[in-house]
Amino acid sequence: MAKEFTRVDRLSQQMQQEIAVILQREIKDPRLHNMITVSDVDVSRDLSHAKIFVTFLGLEAEKVKANLDILNDACGYIRSLIAKRIQARIVPTIRFYFDESLDQGIRMANLVEQVRRDDEKRRIEAGQEPERKAKVGKDEEE
Repeated sequence: MAKEFTRVDRLSQQMQQEIAVILQREIKDPRLHNMITVSDVDVSRDLSHAKIFVTFLGLEAEKVKANLDILNDACGYIRSLIAKRIQARIVPTIRFYFDESLDQGIRMANLVEQVRRDDEKRRIEAGQEPERKAKVGKDEEE
């Protein structure tokens, strides 16, 4: 039977949890945005490097680079905090990257909603009956 999780996967998950706590509680830089989410940690197979993907909720695009620079400047300190918290012989060197997937997902959802509104508007202008929204819950069964 094959292993469900490799050592790299376990280390990635543990690092993701620890970094999230560290960014929330330990880093007190006033220049740093306070709503940072660690979306993924990608550890190399030899455990020497880790890419930490973060998102900044509600932050303008021009401030993202400044926040990434602050995090990358604090990499050594964050790595030392990780080393104290996890039991590993090797603690990977870390580097922070911006995860654009959340912003792209929000943008795609907005585009879909805009198309739905435009379609509904065209239906009304053409004299067709607007689509009824599906009811959720017990009313569906009746």
